[in-house]
Amino acid sequence: MMGMLVALLFAASTAFAATADPALDARLKSLESELRCLVCQNQTLAESNAPLAEDLRREVRELALSGKNDDEIRAYLVARYGDFVLYKPPVEPVTYLLWFGPFLLLAAGAAIWFALLRRRAAMAESTREPPDATTTPAGELARARAILDE
Repeated sequence: MMGMLVALLFAASTAFAATADPALDARLKSLESELRCLVCQNQTLAESNAPLAEDLRREVRELALSGKNDDEIRAYLVARYGDFVLYKPPVEPVTYLLWFGPFLLLAAGAAIWFALLRRRAAMAESTREPPDATTTPAGELARARAILDE
């Protein structure tokens, strides 16, 4: 029982010592703002309240306390979760779709819209009957006379 109490006090004191360093806290906040919450996907790790984000923040803190620098922490998380964990993933062949995909979808949508407008205009043009002598007022008059003469 006494050993458990000592272990609990030791854990509490190390946790307090870890949070008492303002330079470490600033470093962790900066690093967490560069990492994406894997559950929320549109929030940084610092902004998210998801349980997984809390676990990742705790993991980042443990890595920082173990002596790893920011690049090593990022590399560890990328190796474990992929480039998606970075809020701004690097532009490289593997992430081209992530970076340029929205623009490609927008361009494809604009091309489809333009093609549909052209097709609709062409169909409207092809269904319109050319004017002939029977549809003009003078033609109608001649047609009426022909009917009366019969």
